[in-house]
Amino acid sequence: MRRAGLYRLLIVGALLAALEGLCRSGAITPFTMPAPSLIVRDLSRILVSGSMTAAIVKTLQDVAMAVVLSVAVGIVLGVAIHRWRALREALEPLFATYYAIPVYAFYPLFIVLFGLGSTPQVLIGFMLAMIAMLMNTLSGLDRVPRVLLRTARAYRLGPLETARRITLPCAAPFLVTGVKLAVSYAFIGVVGAEFIMSRDGLGYEINFAYNNFDNSIMYPLILLILLLSAGLNMSLHTWERTLLTRRGR
Repeated sequence: MRRAGLYRLLIVGALLAALEGLCRSGAITPFTMPAPSLIVRDLSRILVSGSMTAAIVKTLQDVAMAVVLSVAVGIVLGVAIHRWRALREALEPLFATYYAIPVYAFYPLFIVLFGLGSTPQVLIGFMLAMIAMLMNTLSGLDRVPRVLLRTARAYRLGPLETARRITLPCAAPFLVTGVKLAVSYAFIGVVGAEFIMSRDGLGYEINFAYNNFDNSIMYPLILLILLLSAGLNMSLHTWERTLLTRRGR
């Protein structure tokens, strides 16, 4: 294990041990938060019983759809905008301030247009994730060596062939970074939207448990979301480091 990974584990372990001690000593009451060991126990019970399987599957499906859409649209728009300099110069200030826009303000409109199904949650996740993918695509394309572009012109490759064979593979590490951010933003968007107005999903179940003071459900589901998002991001981070290592960075 790398030294940084060891330090990371030690820090997380120390924080969890301190939190466990505070909960067990009564400094943090069970009404406020159960001990981490009890949260893990309750999460195991929930997963084994299958009582939340439908909610877990629904949220993961919505997150996956938001990620796939944001990655596809972000890459396509990134390639198109990168080739059109005037359009990029016009849009870049908007991209820089995009996250100042309260995306959840569109949720009532989405409900009116699409109802109370999964579509409004997926759209919120997509809106948050797509710009991160787009910006990282642009950053990756900016770093493609000019010699490769001249080679593409020498072989008379069209725009699509150039993107497929040269620019996108060269920008792959930045694309993976964009996917990492897209996964995080998609989780935030979908689960947050389920909090606001939904009839199912992990966000709905957490909100329902919160309103009913059911810590044995609320905290385990929060832990589950943290584990899922962290696990996916760690896997993508490993992939990203592998790509960078192969390129000598």
